[in-house]
Amino acid sequence: MSSPCDPQYAPAGDVGAALMVIDSRLKAIYGGRTETDPAQQQLIDQFTASLDRRGVQDLLDGACTLIFMFMKWLRAAYEDHDKDVIEYVVPNLVATMSMMPKSVRPEAIPTMAGLVVAAGTDLSPSLWRKQYGDWTEDEMNPLEATAFLLAEHINRLTDDRDFATRLITKALSSAEQD
Repeated sequence: MSSPCDPQYAPAGDVGAALMVIDSRLKAIYGGRTETDPAQQQLIDQFTASLDRRGVQDLLDGACTLIFMFMKWLRAAYEDHDKDVIEYVVPNLVATMSMMPKSVRPEAIPTMAGLVVAAGTDLSPSLWRKQYGDWTEDEMNPLEATAFLLAEHINRLTDDRDFATRLITKALSSAEQD
């Protein structure tokens, strides 16, 4: 019996837009800045301000799809070394988010850990989250931080600052060709 949280039932959302946001954050951090380039931030702000309710939902679903895809890659990488992805990723994620009180409210951390566990067990993060109602405003930064931290984790594992972005870009390209 399949789960109602099976990824086959989940909307992919706007993965490209979600990746744009995460990639700009990665480039800012790798560039030694704590903030995104002002011009890049203005573009992101203009884009998000232009979104209607459906567009916002697509962006949220896209971020969840990124989390799912990142965890799928991490699960395979850890399994290649006989390690459990949940054991190695979730505590690191929770500890890092706990050190980000301006961006991530403490009450959002369990939800983000749940999203990662759902993805790590091959469930759709967006459908898992949907069981508990609509997204809240207080979950927006933590959701972005979760996708960012997973991408950064992948980049550190591969010693390649663009690996996570290329991983998604290649997956999107091959999906368009199919």
